[in-house]
Amino acid sequence: MITAGVRTSGRARVPNARPGSSWKDQVAGWLFCSPALLLVIFFLLVPIGLAAWVSLSNWDGIGTPLSSGVHFVGLTNFREILTQPGLAQQDFGLSLRNNFYYVLLVVPLQTFIALVLAVVVSRKRLFARGFFRTSFYFPSVTSSVAIAIMFQFLFSGSGAINSILGYLGLHGPNWFVDPNGIIQTILGDFGVHNGPGALVNHGFLGVSWWQWIAGPSVAMVVLIILGIWTTVGTFMLIFLPALYNISGDIADAASVDGASAWQKFWRVTVPMLRPTLFLVLTLGLIGSWQVFDSVFLISQGNPAGTTLTPAFLAYQTSFSDQQWGEGAAIAFLLFGLIIAMTLIQRWFLREREGSRKRFRGLLLRERLASNVTSRSSDVLEA
Repeated sequence: MITAGVRTSGRARVPNARPGSSWKDQVAGWLFCSPALLLVIFFLLVPIGLAAWVSLSNWDGIGTPLSSGVHFVGLTNFREILTQPGLAQQDFGLSLRNNFYYVLLVVPLQTFIALVLAVVVSRKRLFARGFFRTSFYFPSVTSSVAIAIMFQFLFSGSGAINSILGYLGLHGPNWFVDPNGIIQTILGDFGVHNGPGALVNHGFLGVSWWQWIAGPSVAMVVLIILGIWTTVGTFMLIFLPALYNISGDIADAASVDGASAWQKFWRVTVPMLRPTLFLVLTLGLIGSWQVFDSVFLISQGNPAGTTLTPAFLAYQTSFSDQQWGEGAAIAFLLFGLIIAMTLIQRWFLREREGSRKRFRGLLLRERLASNVTSRSSDVLEA
């Protein structure tokens, strides 16, 4: 049976569909997508493939890596970094240690501060909300060069920060030239200047365990402050739409159940923000492990390599030391580390069955409360 050009028997078809129109539509769709696909292929996939070849070859940076003089060396560059004791392994281990403390402090703090700022500026009663949103977001769009110059002025030995500390009767450190770890500095105040032999004589990736637990250096603290200050504004804007999408009825239902302000925030707002929270933490984790511009502009990995990061080490190894294979290998090791950390983070942030049941119960109570309210209004109108 055919009605108005629509075939009702068999598989459903588009009204008045012509034979062969389906594959033509597919070809037209691929043609429309082809510019974007070509950009992805030539500016993303091809460079990644060439970088992978460089990491497995002995290319010296002269000519093309696809020339006949470039030979396959297998995992030699990776072994040079991971298993063979030497300066290359030590620098890589030191960069991982520095970046680990950077991630450990930046990601939680920037996420927490961004969420707090988003909650504050989302309040309808806040005066000049637009001004505060712009002010908090402004560091995120300011030139990184300008911010680096400002931080050099603020944290220099005779800069504004040490001047303020001097007015308070405190002696500020030489921020950019102090390689001492914060934890070891605190232990030194209690008379612990040397670690036990088990920590000093043993280590990982050419770095002793005593250095691993030294904490971030004073110079790295400046980069941590800079990283937090320049990212909270962006993540605040990511949190804002998610906060606006939370229904007020759910919070009212939680209030009826006797939940306090903190309980509503922790048990209602945060679970509702789980997808956004995962996005913010993932972006923060990736950005923190790829930190480069602040290191390049301010410290160049100094003092004593305590601000060295894997991203900057890959650049330095390739462009300064002309060890292109090792530099590409460091980049791929960093890529694998970021993927692993993202998967671990996703596992920790997965939705547990217990929290899912509690949240469903809260939604059910909210719906029951709304039904009771609507029925009461109908009775009163009658």
